[in-house]
Amino acid sequence: MAGIGQEFKAFVMRGNVGAAFGRIVTSLVGDVIMPPIGLALGGVDFSQLAWVLKPAVGDKPAVVLGIGKFLQTIVDFLVIAVVIFLVVKAVNRMKREEPAPPPPGPSPTERLLGEIRDLLRQGR
Repeated sequence: MAGIGQEFKAFVMRGNVGAAFGRIVTSLVGDVIMPPIGLALGGVDFSQLAWVLKPAVGDKPAVVLGIGKFLQTIVDFLVIAVVIFLVVKAVNRMKREEPAPPPPGPSPTERLLGEIRDLLRQGR
C-alpha cells in the first residue's frame, strides 16, 4: 500500500491534476459554498442578482450590472486562492528533504593517530 501512496505523491507533485483541480474548486464554490450563503441571505441566487440600469425597450436588450456574477467570481477567486495556497504548502512540506546526517566521526585509526600526535606534543 505504501507503493501506491508514493506513486500518488509523485503524480500530484508533477502537477498533472491541474484541470481536474480547477473543476473541483469550481464545483466546491458553486455547489457547496454558494448555496448556503444564498440561503442565509434569504434564498438569493447570486447568479441572477443584477441591477437593471435601463429596461429593455423593443429589440434593445436591458442594460444590466451583473453584480451576482461578479460576486460569484470574487468568491471563486478567494476559494481558489486559499485552496491553491494550502495545496502548495502541503506539496512543499512533502518536498522537504530530511536534513543531512552529521558527518561521521573520525575512524578508530584517525583517533589513534590524534592521540599519538597529542602525546608527541606533550613531549612523552
